[in-house]
Amino acid sequence: MISTLLVANRGEIACRIFRTCRELGIATVTVYSDADAGALHVREADTAVRLPGTAAGDTYLRGDLVVAAALAAGAGAVHPGYGFLSENAGFARAVRDAGLVWVGPPVEAVELMASKTRAKELMAAAGVPLLAPVDPARATTGDLPLLLKAAAGGGGRGMRIVRDLGDLPGELTAAVAEATAAFGDGEVFAEPYVEHGRHVEVQIMADAQGTVWALGTRDCSLQRRHQKVIEEAPAPGLGDALGQRLHDAAVAAARAVGYRGAGTVEFLVSAGGRPYFLEMNTRLQVEHPVTEAVFGIDLVALQLGVAEGEPLPAAAPPPPAGHAVEARLYAEDPARDWQPQTGALLTLEVPDEPGLRLDTGYTGGDTVGVHYDPMLAKVIAHAPTRAQAVRLLARALERARIHGPVTNRDLLVRSLRHPDFVAARLDTGFYDRHLAALTAPAGEDGRRLAATAAALASAAAPTRFGAWRNLPSQDQTRRYRGEPDGAEFEIAYRTGRDGPAPVTGERVTTAGPGRVALEAGGVTRHFSVTPHGDRVHVDGAHGSYTFTVLPRFSDPAARTEPGSLLAPMPGTVVRLADGLAPGAAVEAGQPLIWLEAMKMEHRILAPAAGTLTALHAAPGLQVEVGALLAVVTDAPVHQEETNP
Repeated sequence: MISTLLVANRGEIACRIFRTCRELGIATVTVYSDADAGALHVREADTAVRLPGTAAGDTYLRGDLVVAAALAAGAGAVHPGYGFLSENAGFARAVRDAGLVWVGPPVEAVELMASKTRAKELMAAAGVPLLAPVDPARATTGDLPLLLKAAAGGGGRGMRIVRDLGDLPGELTAAVAEATAAFGDGEVFAEPYVEHGRHVEVQIMADAQGTVWALGTRDCSLQRRHQKVIEEAPAPGLGDALGQRLHDAAVAAARAVGYRGAGTVEFLVSAGGRPYFLEMNTRLQVEHPVTEAVFGIDLVALQLGVAEGEPLPAAAPPPPAGHAVEARLYAEDPARDWQPQTGALLTLEVPDEPGLRLDTGYTGGDTVGVHYDPMLAKVIAHAPTRAQAVRLLARALERARIHGPVTNRDLLVRSLRHPDFVAARLDTGFYDRHLAALTAPAGEDGRRLAATAAALASAAAPTRFGAWRNLPSQDQTRRYRGEPDGAEFEIAYRTGRDGPAPVTGERVTTAGPGRVALEAGGVTRHFSVTPHGDRVHVDGAHGSYTFTVLPRFSDPAARTEPGSLLAPMPGTVVRLADGLAPGAAVEAGQPLIWLEAMKMEHRILAPAAGTLTALHAAPGLQVEVGALLAVVTDAPVHQEETNP
């Protein structure tokens, strides 16, 4: 029996595993980097062991340090979670060799499946349909488009789509660098990219007695940067025949490697309904809660039981019931190329109601840093039908109070209500087609009304909100800049005996420091107003808004030199374009500088054709958001002629 478990991970998955451990009476141990010293998973664990450093390669990817931590803390077993070392066969073997219980599949199965290239060879031998690999060194235009993938891990890291043969060398270099940073292994392979395909997967659970469960299907087609955003179970519209074919293929894959524990077999289903094996993940998936909801099981508890040698409870899984949908809440700005966001997470509150579940590694007051994945939480809804689950999830996200960095919350709500999603017209190109519409600014009237609520709340508590006072008999104004698009709002109001009232005519029914109710067009809307420094968060029944309080007069010193390339986020400069130096000619849109933040590489592009006149970036340099990296001007650098 496992009495003490070390979770070799961080964030929400560590907290989620701890929850099951508490229910089973198992003591918990966690590891943490210096950047995570105050993180929720450290606060929730019974024991915590420091891994000195901040970068993943120095901490969570150091298997030797993790094993040493388990032994030092008296743990008898190790659960890898997902990501980091969860599919690293060397780590699994080190855990086993140290006399610890490995809560995962046999080391041999991890070895066979952890490398996507070897897994494809094995699946081909087992008769599972798959896409033929392409040798990048021999690729031709006839092979395009290509998909580059990291062999040692998933989560979209190390993955690139190549549509032009000339881009292949650069994209291959970027994929190798990203895979190395994320998994410690730079092996990358290529295969044909299937346009408009669906990402469908089968959850399996197997014991040492020969029982293998196929726990339905999941659709994970809504993705950004090849990382899943919204997942659901069961996958809608597959049909019984295709669903059974996927089940059979998943069970065959598990039996082919003598699998034990939880795993996922992923498929790409073409627009014509033909499935292709993608990979087998020898670990728990981020999206496992939707399967748990539909089947009424605890996959972590089953993992622990199998690791202790227990058989699965029955020869067949329990019958499924209803539909579940999960949305990943990220600290990122979808309208700005999905840029990760950092800073203080002041409030994170999601409605706690029947059918809803929240898995998170953060609480209000925590800080979102630059070193790891920007996912804040997963919100899961379960209901008797797909339509009901989607409606419940969209409304829960809409009502959530999230104050701090910009998030993808509005994108999630709009995605769930998009006609294509509602009709289950799903494929991996969803955001390629719809992103512009899904990230368009909210309606002007709604935002102006929210800004009006902020101004009236400010008037009710001037010492907390306002930076100036005007005479009560005069019109008073407040200026706000909306996030994330920067739209400005100037709100004018008068203060009379009954309190402040907007000059635009809305009737004020309530005006206090924290709550404002406004009647417009016969409809009363209630707002919760929360100031944090120079920012104000306004939460309403049908949306939330964030504003920055502006001074009455603009500051000319805030302007930057034209052509300045600023860091869009905190991060580390990992490389520069070949030959990049002051005086170099650059083309519009040319990648000049690569930043690494939250395990992803981000390219800084030349804003226009011209000449690089200043370069402040260098590989290894850590920069803060807004740091000046380089300057590009459209004027050529003049050089004096010299006589031979």
